[in-house]
Amino acid sequence: MKRIRAGILVCIGVVFGLSGPSFPQQTLSPAEERIKARVEANFDAQILFLEQIVNINSGTRNLNGVRAVGDVFAREFDALGFGSRWIDMPQDMDRAGHFLAERAAPEGPRLLLIGHLDTVFPMDSPFQKFERDGDRATGPGATDMKDGDAIILYALKALSENGQLDRGTIRVFFTGDEESVGRPLAVARQDLIETAKDSDIALNFEGGSEGYAVIGRRGSSGWTLEVSGKRAHSSGIFRESVGAGAVFEISRILHRFYNEVRGEHGLTFNPGVIAGGTFVEEGVNAAEQKAFGKTNVVAQTAVVHGGLRFMNEAQKERARAAMRAIVAESLPQTEAKVSFTDSYPAMEETEANRALLAELNDVTVALGATPVKAFPPEQRGAADISFVAPQVTSMDALGGFGGGSHTPDEWVDLPSVKFATVRSAILIHRLLQRGAN
Repeated sequence: MKRIRAGILVCIGVVFGLSGPSFPQQTLSPAEERIKARVEANFDAQILFLEQIVNINSGTRNLNGVRAVGDVFAREFDALGFGSRWIDMPQDMDRAGHFLAERAAPEGPRLLLIGHLDTVFPMDSPFQKFERDGDRATGPGATDMKDGDAIILYALKALSENGQLDRGTIRVFFTGDEESVGRPLAVARQDLIETAKDSDIALNFEGGSEGYAVIGRRGSSGWTLEVSGKRAHSSGIFRESVGAGAVFEISRILHRFYNEVRGEHGLTFNPGVIAGGTFVEEGVNAAEQKAFGKTNVVAQTAVVHGGLRFMNEAQKERARAAMRAIVAESLPQTEAKVSFTDSYPAMEETEANRALLAELNDVTVALGATPVKAFPPEQRGAADISFVAPQVTSMDALGGFGGGSHTPDEWVDLPSVKFATVRSAILIHRLLQRGAN
């Protein structure tokens, strides 16, 4: 069988480059009606399962808690005929590792289903418990993203109970550090990226919103601006022998960044922390800067740490080049340098991703819901799908609808979880059947 790559998915009529049902397919087949019925029959159990995993604290630094949630999923996926394993990270990274489950058939496409096990709530957070009030549930990770993990599991349960998991390869990859990625990134995301390279389609189950899915996200990187000036009595500032000092120079650079680099669609850069004076000392990390100076002394040093968000790699490189050029034009008796650190790559909107979105839309319409369009990529931040997107056709935001993420008000709409599970099960079914006789 011909392996599917992102470049093949160029239009709806040739999605996957395989023969199969014609597009669009905006009604449910009898097999899909049965899948839908199984999701609905299992839904009470799904919510009890969601409650179970939400009540296990899995803050990123609670390594045992993250592993405990992974153990719960391992038992469930093993029961579905998957082989599961834990991927450990180096001890000095202080991260729990990742969960991977796989079920492979000799023919059919290779799907990668992505979630994360960790939350932002540490063990000493007062927000620890799943609570339900009618159609709404609150709890740590309720929408970010233990509901998405449960959607993956129960969508696959419904498929298994209908004998629909005997074609294609399905890999489920749950990271243990999405909320605070371990460093170096090359190690923390190596296994996810390698898995993506051996996949045809990647679906991420972060929280969704009605009428939208994500086929593009901005990337992010960091930047540091360091400036040195000539220390001298302030009465001599502006003289040729003293110059402008570090604070004026860093101000010049930031002002020109604002006026000359700003403007491209989706490009933003934020100087998040600044310090300047006679001396600057960094604390436990770049977010903590301590400055000492006097009003009668010309500033000797200044530092800014910032973030840069971009729509694609070309835009990122243009912004960096413009910033470097501005930095190079120093005021008298000052020197400056800017450095950059990569973090998340951009998830670019590709034709292949748009074709996948159209497939999701067909399922959505068949279920009688609002048609789906692409969420504006400039309004979405980075996520694990960003590491995967350069390797494989990708889509995100397939979880339930909720809000209050990263706050004690985090909530999820339970009917939307049922809908997302039904839709995901049918979408996966259709993807697996492409090319079947």
